[in-house]
Amino acid sequence: MIVLKRVYDPFDPADGTRVLVDRLWPRGLRREDARIDEWVKDVAPSTELRRWYGHRPELWPEFQVRYARELARPDVAEALRRLCDLGRVGTLTLLTATRTEAESHAVVLRRVLLDLARH
Repeated sequence: MIVLKRVYDPFDPADGTRVLVDRLWPRGLRREDARIDEWVKDVAPSTELRRWYGHRPELWPEFQVRYARELARPDVAEALRRLCDLGRVGTLTLLTATRTEAESHAVVLRRVLLDLARH
């Protein structure tokens, strides 16, 4: 099972393995308070894509396409495989600082991981 959660939300033991999937460390969050198991920056959108998107709703459809293209690169494959493996063992919680979870890169990442797990 792969779930999404804001990194600022309270810790829950049911989260399973908690993985931060943002490229930048969340503002205002102390590392000792984060309660993350891993920080996998390699699966986050590139700085260029993140800046281009800027969480503007009108760019969401195109962002999904561009980000999925980035996730298909060979240099990201190992990180994706590792996350898939964590999801097979138990609950994998993808953590992000994004305010609008519905239009977050973590939504696209989750979809890609679920597709990979099926194959």
